[in-house]
Amino acid sequence: MAKIIEKKRLLPEQLRRKTDAGSLGFKTTDDLKPLEEFIGQKRAVSAISFGLEVESKGYNIFVLGNPGSGRTTYSLERLKAASEKQPAPDDWVYVYNFDEPGRPLAVNLPAGKGKAMGAAFDDLIEELKVAISKAFEKSQYEDAKAQLVKEFQEEVNGLMEEVKAWAAEKQFSLKRTPQGFVNIPLTEEKSEDGAVVKREIQQEEFEALSEDEQKEWQKKSEEVSQKTLDTLRSIRDLEKGLKDRIVKLEAEICRNAITPYLQDVKEKFGSTEELSAWLDALAEDIIENFGMFVAAVKDENADVDFTRYTVNVFVCNDPEEGSPVIWETNPTYYNLSGKVEYESRQGYLYTDFKKIVAGAFQKANGGYLVLDAEKVLLNFMSWEALKRVLRTGEANIENLGEQYGAVPVSSLRPQPIPIKLKVVMVGTPYLYALLQYYDPEFQKMFKIKADFDTDMERTSENELKMAQFVASCLRRENGLPFEAEAVAEVIDWAARMADDQGRISTEFSKISDIIVESLAWAKAEGAPAVSDIHVRKAVEEKKFRSSLIQEKISRAFEDGVIRIDTSGEVTGQINGLSVVDLMDYRFGHPSRITANVYMGQEGVVNIEREVKLTGPIHNKGLMILTSYLGRKYAQDMPLSLSAKVTFEQVYGGIEGDSASSTELYCLLSALSDTPLKQGFAVTGSVDQFGNIQPIGGVNEKIEGFFEYCDFRGLTGEQGVIIPVQNVRHLMLEEKVLSAVMEGRFNVYAVSSIDEGIELLTGVSAATIHRKVKNRLKKWMEEAAKLKEKYKLETGKKNDD
Repeated sequence: MAKIIEKKRLLPEQLRRKTDAGSLGFKTTDDLKPLEEFIGQKRAVSAISFGLEVESKGYNIFVLGNPGSGRTTYSLERLKAASEKQPAPDDWVYVYNFDEPGRPLAVNLPAGKGKAMGAAFDDLIEELKVAISKAFEKSQYEDAKAQLVKEFQEEVNGLMEEVKAWAAEKQFSLKRTPQGFVNIPLTEEKSEDGAVVKREIQQEEFEALSEDEQKEWQKKSEEVSQKTLDTLRSIRDLEKGLKDRIVKLEAEICRNAITPYLQDVKEKFGSTEELSAWLDALAEDIIENFGMFVAAVKDENADVDFTRYTVNVFVCNDPEEGSPVIWETNPTYYNLSGKVEYESRQGYLYTDFKKIVAGAFQKANGGYLVLDAEKVLLNFMSWEALKRVLRTGEANIENLGEQYGAVPVSSLRPQPIPIKLKVVMVGTPYLYALLQYYDPEFQKMFKIKADFDTDMERTSENELKMAQFVASCLRRENGLPFEAEAVAEVIDWAARMADDQGRISTEFSKISDIIVESLAWAKAEGAPAVSDIHVRKAVEEKKFRSSLIQEKISRAFEDGVIRIDTSGEVTGQINGLSVVDLMDYRFGHPSRITANVYMGQEGVVNIEREVKLTGPIHNKGLMILTSYLGRKYAQDMPLSLSAKVTFEQVYGGIEGDSASSTELYCLLSALSDTPLKQGFAVTGSVDQFGNIQPIGGVNEKIEGFFEYCDFRGLTGEQGVIIPVQNVRHLMLEEKVLSAVMEGRFNVYAVSSIDEGIELLTGVSAATIHRKVKNRLKKWMEEAAKLKEKYKLETGKKNDD
């Protein structure tokens, strides 16, 4: 039996794979070149490279990975490198729509021209104020206007003289009164000198006339009035013509004044048909409203709004920097789609085209947009807005209040801008799966999947690349160099994070934290370089900062509140191992598992399951355990027993099947009445055939039990039994390694229940199985006797 035990004991070199610092090929990281590639993510790197090459619709990229894997940093670096090789996209400006003011016009310009155009139009307004004002102050304008007025007066006077002469022929005189023209009948009479003169008929003279004569005068008066009205209409037409001629004169003068300035703007910016057409409309509007320019010069305090003649520089790109890369960290609906802002003026909300603000869609147009999937989904309407842009290829700026408000609100509706961009969305595998399952459009819009792995193969090449990563971090932090031994310690810690001797974690954020913290401890000691001691110090201090709960649980054990036996032998009792995961830190600790067995038909009952403290995976493990008992002992007789198994002093939920082998050992001990060595703790799941299966958290479990044994005193008889498949996952702490090397603690690996029970009892598995079989058979026979006795007693009573 001693040989069997020794065969299962693991050697110290099997408990941790150490990096050979000498094989790295450098003394300190100063000897290394910075890392120029992203390591350990060949699949993701290839996917992103392919996605950047394909320009077809729908080939957007979804980057999967856990936070800290470098997924966002690498994506941004690749996008920036790709953008530098591409031309900068057009700038976009919004201008006033003179035909439809509620729908501002979007105009594109070559990259870098947007700001120049905005500044040019601000200067243009000031120049036009002066130019137009001077043009209308010249005597040429006043003389031309006076000549037009003079010609108009002459024509009016001619018409009035003509109508007066015609009225005189009809024996009427025309007089202008405040109420208009009045027709007064005239009569002829001789003066004292015998000359014939005309005088106005007085009212009493008119009334003394006969009725027929009055009617005759009335008829003539109407003819004169009609003639007068016709003349006045002609005069009004002349007035209108005068105004038109003055307007044409003013327009000509204004046009001559502004044409040189507008022509200069056209030559600089009017390269597109849309902009050229808008500049023509601008010129006509300035000519029509030249008075406001003159008024602004005459009175500096005049309230004149020139906003519609300015330009809203909406999106501006640097022609020297290539295409844009926008990382939107707060993807609300308005931050993505853009918005129309309002300002309060005397209690009223006011807006205009100058208050149209670009969103991430417009800023990233012609380039790349990086989004966090979780944040997009958390913000109302952001996901729908993103899909609409990718589906339609244009970005509409809309007010959500128009769609979801109780009362429709009128607002600006800017002309949509055509959008062509590549979206890189960063998220977790879980979110990716949810989107695939619940959104049928998702696969059409994100056809490239870039999956970041959590670890990479631990080869000498990758170990050297990890050393280069350390060197890159140090250059970024401007820190002390790492010795080769310190780098080896970092690599070992990365393998510990991966829970595999043959793998290295790719959670570069956490690795960077250890590098920075090791650097801090070295600086605190005034060391010239970071050694392996400083790295271990950083790891230990990081653990200490997060281990408060572990310390409280350990204290309860040390104070005797929690009972864990680490020596002696007890029947039906064993130490199981579990892991507490606090997300930022996890640790293992033992639990005392006990089993009671007796005659009955209940089968194997887990007390936690009965009170609903167990999860489905743990329940599955218990049922597998029951199946094993049936297969092993009930091939030639029914399985008749009652067994109760429980985790003592555990009051929370229990999940996982890693204790199923432990529970089976406990049952076998109770059924065979064979004590188990309490210096052992056990972990591992079991299948229906008694094979031990691997579990997670093996390092934390071993270290957790080691701490308890160390407190009570290491005897050399204590140890942990693990599945043989978990040997490759061992990356134990140095203090555990030291205890194993000194023979004070042990780790055993088993592949079956038989191997484990022999270690725990020191008795052969065949003997244990025979004892269990005999006891179960005895119980069956006793049960049969009791049943027969019951029948006899019952039958006798019935006869009586």
